[in-house]
Amino acid sequence: MLRDGWRRRWWRPDPQALAVYAALRPMVVVTGGSEGIGYELARRFAKGGHPVMLVARRPGPLEEAAARIRAAYGVEAIAVPADVTAPGAIAAIDAVLAANGAYADVLVNSAGIGLAGPFHAQPEEDLTRLIDLNVRALTQLTRHYLPAMRLRGRGGILNLASLGGYTPGPYQAAYYASKAYVISLTEAIAAETAGEGVRACALAPGPVDTAWHERAGAETALYREVVPPASAASVARAGYLGYLVGLRVVVPGLFNPFFALALKIIPHRIMVPFIAWLLRPRGTKPTDA
Repeated sequence: MLRDGWRRRWWRPDPQALAVYAALRPMVVVTGGSEGIGYELARRFAKGGHPVMLVARRPGPLEEAAARIRAAYGVEAIAVPADVTAPGAIAAIDAVLAANGAYADVLVNSAGIGLAGPFHAQPEEDLTRLIDLNVRALTQLTRHYLPAMRLRGRGGILNLASLGGYTPGPYQAAYYASKAYVISLTEAIAAETAGEGVRACALAPGPVDTAWHERAGAETALYREVVPPASAASVARAGYLGYLVGLRVVVPGLFNPFFALALKIIPHRIMVPFIAWLLRPRGTKPTDA
């Protein structure tokens, strides 16, 4: 296709290097794949006929998610119980790929956590965990698998970001900052790899109907009452289609793209107090920020 040729316009194959992959098959690796958006993205790729590897910390839900995908779509779905922030996690993923005669054709970085409440009140260990998962692990996984994608002239990275990445987020400060990093990193990689056959896409949804809000401690924030959440399935569908057509950032929903534009052009002096009003958990004084 002309589009594929244009996407690979600067790619020059190295037959000797590519010979390593001749006997291997492509696989989609999804972190945070046991539930929520990660699971729905894995399901989308599986529906498209791609074998998937699901990576998450809890073995039980992970195995169940993989079994559901196998039963629904008849494709291979491998469960790899692993904490991607732990030393040796990438080596463990590589070992399972090698054992199954596969390579990471697409990496979906969906694993992530949030924290709600005043920044100064967050336990240091929770902040470290958030940065390790949302930023460090995502960066290391991307850096590890991207060079081989460029060598093969195919595949790509789909990173789960957030609409919150376009603005500072009082009362979810570290989370919003981590998603700003994800958007920035992904767009930069997309520019660096343009014409090499590799896609890099950030999926930036607004609130989504998952367990994330409860786990982050954000259930009492005003936005949970006034902003209707999207379903994880609809967000995954938009992200999958946007990735396929080569978009660098996907903001799902009818109104969210306009909200993203507003976050870009309205001065922070005006926008950030409004965001703080939406995100502040009830029972927290405004002066606590």
